[in-house]
Amino acid sequence: MKVEYAGTTNVGLKRSHNEDAYLLAPEQNLFMVADGMGGHNAGEIASQMAVETVARFFSDTADDADVTWPFKMDRSFSYEENRLATSIKLANLRIHESAATNSDRKGMGTTLVSLHIVRDGIIGGHVGDSRIYRIRTGSIEQLTEDHSLLNDYIKMKDLSEEEIENFPHKNVIVRALGMKDTVQVDIVSDSPRASDVYVLCTDGLCGMVTDAQILNIVSNCERLDEACERLIDTANEAGGVDNITACLLRFASV
Repeated sequence: MKVEYAGTTNVGLKRSHNEDAYLLAPEQNLFMVADGMGGHNAGEIASQMAVETVARFFSDTADDADVTWPFKMDRSFSYEENRLATSIKLANLRIHESAATNSDRKGMGTTLVSLHIVRDGIIGGHVGDSRIYRIRTGSIEQLTEDHSLLNDYIKMKDLSEEEIENFPHKNVIVRALGMKDTVQVDIVSDSPRASDVYVLCTDGLCGMVTDAQILNIVSNCERLDEACERLIDTANEAGGVDNITACLLRFASV
């Protein structure tokens, strides 16, 4: 199938600089969004390191399936799933090492959500609370699971909508790149159909804009770049308390 894509990022209304990063690499069938954290602009460094390291690994392994990788293959994953997971683990190690050897980068980290198009579908890899949604035939579904304290509580306890809304530590994530020298990467897979749209975003978007609003905006925009801008505007209209990043991919029959 043919793939259209677009992406944009915005500092929001409350932050002084943008620590989000995104990368559209259609030549590698690779698309990513990252949400950095850390003082002295280190979050901005971490998110950029994440997307650049993953893209570089994909470039280095493009023509050599037998390349020596720095991590063991997971036998439960396919080759392409291992390739994506390994690239993210490598990004984690690079960020952790940089933070450990540079005092200005101490404690820096980033979320990362990535989508790789393969022969028989798409593979998503993620760490943190940035998300992948799929919009199909008038419905929206979150394909990734947030690595957040709130989501842990939701799984452990039957929280009401009011309790979720008033949860005091919504922004606390329990897994991110750079926190440790190793990281667990979640892998999801899906089989796109014609007209499916995949949304990659940071919590600056999904924390301010409801799933129903995302569905409505994307479904009613012919152009993906217009949909991205409307998503950003809606998040800012809701308060824009964080940096906001969105990347959209739409599949179509050739």
